[in-house]
This record gives sequence, C-alpha cells and structure tokens, in this order.
Amino acid sequence: MNLIAPLIAPDTTLLDISFTSKKKLFEHAADLFAQTRGLKAADIFTSLFERERLGSTALGHGIAIPHGRIKGLKDACGAFYRLKTPLEFDAPDNQPVTLCFILLVPKDANEQHLQILGELAHLFGDAGMRARMLDADSPSALLTLLDSWSS
Repeated sequence: MNLIAPLIAPDTTLLDISFTSKKKLFEHAADLFAQTRGLKAADIFTSLFERERLGSTALGHGIAIPHGRIKGLKDACGAFYRLKTPLEFDAPDNQPVTLCFILLVPKDANEQHLQILGELAHLFGDAGMRARMLDADSPSALLTLLDSWSS
C-alpha cells in the first residue's frame, strides 16, 4: 500500500486533456475539487496559484506536483492529470509538463504533506513508471498502476 493511490479516484483521474496555461489547469482543478469534495473553488485556486508563485512545482522529466493547503479540508486528496498538450511549467530541465498530480492537504497537515510529496517525487522519479503512466489507456488502468506501486 502507498500513500498516493487512496488520494485519487476515477473522477479525479483525467487523461489526455489540454489547457492553454497553468492558470487554466488550476482553475479546472479548483472546480473539480469543488464538485468532488465540496470545497470552495476560489480557495483551492488561490492556494495552488500562490504556492506556484513561490516557485515552480515542476520536477523535470515532464512532471509537476502543484500542491496547496486548504482550511477546512479533513483529509488529503489529489487529482491526476495527463496532459494531451504539454504545458510550460518553468521546470528545472526546461521541459514542458505532461504528467501532473495536484495535491491538497489540510491546513495543518505538515508531516503528512511532506510524506506524500516525498512519495510522489519517488513515484515520478521512476522512468519505467512514468512510461507506464503515459501509456495507460484509461483512468481505471492508471489507478490500477498507481495502486500496485510501492515505494
């Protein structure tokens, strides 16, 4: 069992979707979490956007992990995006982002936040796993792949 698989579901696993900017991606994610988790879209967007302004959440190799702390959120949650058109994300290797995991954590979940971010970095650091995520043909196939992964 890993910390990542329980954070996403079929309705928060989006494959081959396109956005024209990070801002549009964050707006979509904010609306998605508002619908699936009953949160305020404006709070989510602001949290993601403000964190990104501190520095890019792109890791390189086409990966980004935008994340935010949300007041009133009870448990960590996530959304997985595989982008049809790679997005500029100011990555350290200057490569655009294709795989994006958006993580929301409760406002005071410091240790949990760091553990999940560490595990995501480990997951996305695996070149074979990245290739399998790019090849997954459905949200359920991607969820099965993430469920079977162990750090």
